[in-house]
Order: sequence, then structure tokens, then C-alpha cells
Amino acid sequence: MALGKGLGSLIPQDNKKEKNTKSVVKKPSDDGQKIWHIPLSEIVPNTEQPRKDFSHTAMEDLVASIKQYGILQPVTVTERNDGGYELIAGERRFRASQIAGLATVPALVRSATEQEKLELALIENIQRQDLNPIEEAFSFKRLMDEFGVKQDEIAKRVGKSRPQISNTVRLLELPDEIQQALMDGNLSASKARTLLTLKDAHEQLEMFRSMMGQGITVRELEQQVATKDSRSKKGSKRRDPNILAQEQLLEERFGTKVRISKKGEKGSIIFEYHSLEELKRLLGEFY
Repeated sequence: MALGKGLGSLIPQDNKKEKNTKSVVKKPSDDGQKIWHIPLSEIVPNTEQPRKDFSHTAMEDLVASIKQYGILQPVTVTERNDGGYELIAGERRFRASQIAGLATVPALVRSATEQEKLELALIENIQRQDLNPIEEAFSFKRLMDEFGVKQDEIAKRVGKSRPQISNTVRLLELPDEIQQALMDGNLSASKARTLLTLKDAHEQLEMFRSMMGQGITVRELEQQVATKDSRSKKGSKRRDPNILAQEQLLEERFGTKVRISKKGEKGSIIFEYHSLEELKRLLGEFY
């Protein structure tokens, strides 16, 4: 996964002039950029930070490490119009430095748009495997809905396949209770995707609650879901497997539920959306 190569092209490089009143140049980094020691009081958190959950235990370990060895990897910031700085990447190091009582923190200063702030913070967290599946899904969806970034482009930037992006975003269609279990680490993404194959939220919640605490495997859950699905469809007309496969391809392509209805040579394709932003994003896929 060549994520490192993409970071330089994702955020434009911008070597800043030295500000003796606020920052002190420490040394050039490996790529020739200058590392500044910036007062923590002049840095505000990244408003586009996709990560919401920070482990208390892991933070304690990082604080202890910083107290003993200092910060080994600089944070990344961008300059604000008011003369201060906004964090782009490295929020755990920033928070831990505050707790450790440091006065300054080493930082790379770069220029970045709002979209680039989200992208770089997202990529850093993905590289460190710090995001839970729902945080990832929200970040991908924001890039799609607010910034018009297509799924294949997101896939290239974060080093994942397009179906992975699509399947991750679809986790947001699950009921809140199941999403919370994903965020808490009580449910795996693979099991959550299996629950998505059930026809509605009621069945998804029913299956989810019945499986919790059982230590059920993904394969066993798939078998239970298949059994339930076949029972609920008794007496109904079996759908054409070719149509089902085409629906799945469209869902992976557009990142939303798709229903194809066919009658003779004619038919219709229905795309689901849940906000005006998502509707604009879907329409943008056709241009």
C-alpha cells in the first residue's frame, strides 16, 4: 500500500517564512521542509478530524513516552488568518503534549483547504488503524457529499478498493444501536455487512440482539441470515439472480441501495438517498 507516496501530492507543500516572535526553526526534515517549535497555546484542533474516540489507556502510554523521550514525529499544522495555527494531523500527539505539560511542539507548517485537512487527517488515521468503521464511513461520506470526491478517487487516496469504500459507507444505513456496537468494538465490520443483507432495520436489530454474547462467527451469522431470509421470502416470487447481481454492482458503484424492477423489456432503477447532499453526490456521478 503506497500511502506514503500519496501524502506529498495530497497536500501542497508550502515552506513558511520564519516567525521569530512565535516560532523557532528546529531543523530541516528529511524532505527539506523546516520543522518549527510552536507554542501549544497557539494551536487549535483540526475541525475536520474524523476520529472522535481516543483510548484513555493508549493516551496515558503516549503521555508517559512523551515525558521520557519527547515527540519523535512532528505534528502537521496550517496557518490561520488570525496568526495562530490549526492542527491537520497528529491530534493524539497534540493532546498528549498538553497533558504532559509541554510548552511547545515540533510541527511541519503546510497550506491546506478544508477538504485537504479532512483527507490528510483521514489518511493518517487509516495508516495507524485508529478509526473505527463508523468514523471511516462518515469521513468517506463527507468527502463524497460535501466535496464531490468520487468513490474511485477516495479509494486511490486511502489505498483501498472501491468496493471497500462502498461497503464501508453502507454501514451508515444500519440502525444506531448497531452502529454504536461497531464504534465500541463489540461488533466487527464483516458481521455488520452481513446484517445489511437483511431486508429492513427491524430484522437487522432482531438478528443483532439475538447474536450478541454468543461468540458467533461470520460464517455462522451468514447461515442464520440466509435461513431467515429464505423463510421471509416463502410464497414470494424468486428474483432473477442476474438482476440481483446487477443491483450489487450498482450499489458498489454508487455507494447506496439500488432496486431494479423489470417487466418484460422495460423496467426502472431506483436509487435511495437520505439527504440533499447525498442526492447531489449521486447526480454528480453521472457527469
